[in-house]
Parts: sequence; structure tokens; C-alpha cells
Amino acid sequence: MDSFYLILSALSANVCAQVLKPLFLYFRTKKFDFYQTVASGGFPSSHSATVSALSMACAVQYGLDSPYFAIAVVFSVIVIYDAVNVRYYAGRNIQLTRQLIQDLEEQGKIHLSAPIYDEKMKGVLGHKLIEAIGGIVLGILVTMVWYPFFIGMKGGM
Repeated sequence: MDSFYLILSALSANVCAQVLKPLFLYFRTKKFDFYQTVASGGFPSSHSATVSALSMACAVQYGLDSPYFAIAVVFSVIVIYDAVNVRYYAGRNIQLTRQLIQDLEEQGKIHLSAPIYDEKMKGVLGHKLIEAIGGIVLGILVTMVWYPFFIGMKGGM
């Protein structure tokens, strides 16, 4: 039952982040896009929420000096770094490439007819730092919401 707290914290943080994405988008743009519930990118970062919830649950359950917490933190740092840096800039590269192709075709200097140029690629892959921070906070909060149902009950038994 102990590991269920870890899994439930991480998965519910992920679901919460994905459900919140279209709501935050609506508040910012006044446009509702249900697709955001399954999209990557956006506020809050579901990647950051998931790994932060897992790290926090390990800290609560096993302590800050446990090897489980250490492993979870290292894993979290790698995932969050990837979401904010590597995946974010990969998405920016996709946007830049699309714009270059459009500019070349509009100038009439070149027509790119190979099928690869028609391929639809996702423009947003990663997160801005504020989106990752939002995910981290959400992950910690979700873990603490589950605390009384798992860890808190143990102390009272």
C-alpha cells in the first residue's frame, strides 16, 4: 500500500496539470481549447508536476535522507531540465523551420514539394520556466492533498 501513495501522487498530479491547461489558456486568451488536456507544453507543466509529486511523496514517505528521495530528485531534475531546455528549443526550431519554408515559398524563389515539407509537426514541445515552476508547485500540492489518506492515517493507527 505504501507504493500506491507514490503512484497515486504522481499520476494525479499529471492528470490535474493536464485538466488545468485548457482552463489557464482560457483565462489568458478567452479561447477554450479542449485539446490542451492531451497536449504537451503549456501551463502548468505536467512533466514537472508528475516528477515533483513523486519526489515529494518519496520525501514524505521515506525521508529526505533516503536513497529513494535522492533517486527521485535526480530523475526530477533531468526531466524538468529536459522539458524547459531541450524540448522547448526543439519546439522553437520547428517554428523557425516552418517560418523559413513559408518565407522561401512566398518569395517564389523556391517551391518545396517533397512530402516531408507537408508533414504536420507540433510547434510546442517544451515549457517556459514559469510553466515548469507551476508544475512543481502543483505536484507538491497534490502530494500533500493525498498525505492524510495514506501517511497521515498510519500515524493515527
